[in-house]
Amino acid sequence: MGSEMCIRDRCLAELTESSLAERIRLRRGRRRIYAARGVAYRGLLEVEAVDAFANLIWPGLLTANELSGRDAAFATELFFGAARMQGSFDEVIAAASGKDVTSLDLEVRTVLRIGAQQLFGMRTPQHAAVSTTVELAGVMIGERVTGLVNAVIRKMAAHDWSGWTAQLYGDAQLRDRLAFEHGHPRWIVDALADSLGPAADEELAQLLAADNAPAMPMLVVRPGLAERRELLESDAEPARWSPYGASRAGAPADVAAVREGRAGVQDEGSQLVIQAAVNAAHEFGANGPWLDMCAGPGGKSALLRGLAPAALMSAELQPHRAGLVAKALRAYPAGHQVIVADGTVPAWRPEAFSLVVADVPCSGLGALRRRPESRWRRNPCDVDRLVELQARLLRTALDSVRPGGVVAYITCSPHPRETVDIIAQLPAGYRLLAAPSYLPQVPSAASALNPQCIQLFPHRHQSDAMFCALIARNS
Repeated sequence: MGSEMCIRDRCLAELTESSLAERIRLRRGRRRIYAARGVAYRGLLEVEAVDAFANLIWPGLLTANELSGRDAAFATELFFGAARMQGSFDEVIAAASGKDVTSLDLEVRTVLRIGAQQLFGMRTPQHAAVSTTVELAGVMIGERVTGLVNAVIRKMAAHDWSGWTAQLYGDAQLRDRLAFEHGHPRWIVDALADSLGPAADEELAQLLAADNAPAMPMLVVRPGLAERRELLESDAEPARWSPYGASRAGAPADVAAVREGRAGVQDEGSQLVIQAAVNAAHEFGANGPWLDMCAGPGGKSALLRGLAPAALMSAELQPHRAGLVAKALRAYPAGHQVIVADGTVPAWRPEAFSLVVADVPCSGLGALRRRPESRWRRNPCDVDRLVELQARLLRTALDSVRPGGVVAYITCSPHPRETVDIIAQLPAGYRLLAAPSYLPQVPSAASALNPQCIQLFPHRHQSDAMFCALIARNS
């Protein structure tokens, strides 16, 4: 562990814009590298060295290193592909090197993962993948490792991905093989299969493949401040089912409405579960006030504020995330309040709200296509910890809604323990509503484990795997 920390400290010391630019611009001796590979290397090193979030650091890296167009697209595919398939690539690296992958320096592992992505994820010709990986090692690390990298990457190139799958998992159980083939830890594969219910064997491979497909950026208007027509006039395509959303390639800030805070970025699945909650609130006459109980980073609050008939309170535990909520709401002149508060120790009186939205902290297994590295950071113990918190937050939400009101329990995870198990035993005086009926336009939205609940999936709906249970409090 000590040597690993020293490696990480050294990596962090080198992770400056100037050092990266110098290495790419000046090269190292006779070796030269394509700048996009150097940027991908730097990003992957930062993700693992300091647990940075890939989707958050990447736009800044592209901007700082002036990558655009084809260069940016190449670097992006290299970076996210290597982050997504990290665990499976490491198995190949271990088999090709004959070593436990953790015995290799972090920098070497990073270079070899980039080589693996070129070989298996981007189908770069073998000779090009081998030579560019060795060049990358020489420039970014030094000549001392080029012999090792050359030997390992050549052995990796001896098989294509199906060949490595057959060699390592030819006689394995189906789920073990799918986990390796699609770059998912086995425990996540089991959880996703459980969430699919009886049809798991038919759909599991499709779901895993959809997790690895890059998500198209989805924009959302702030109701009352902009109309979707404005997004469509910016070369966006209407969302499949959300009346507020539109998908658009490129930087969201290129759209005037986004720059001005009259629109934002939000996955269609998140838009749909809020639409379901609002539709139920209207049916039950829940005219306010409304509460967004775990509001950060603010996308759901902004949509709720535009649809709320009265005041909205947005509560968030982390001050910096509360600041993001306030920023998301900045274009609305009034009608909302953002507070820093712990949802398990509410700062408001019981029965104060007619609609309570509890989008609780979760494992994030429903957003693996947008947060590719997170699958390798989570473990089953994280779920154990989270379900305790989720149950406490649901209890607060139920106490906070007035008789005749509605609670929306939402997670960005299809894991049964975080979804249907949490709402399986409601206290007296509360009942589940038929949540899918509030999204009549969305096909196959009912959970296979509890058809009263909404469960979206990326392979069915091209959205995050959002879960939503709608709970009414008896009058």
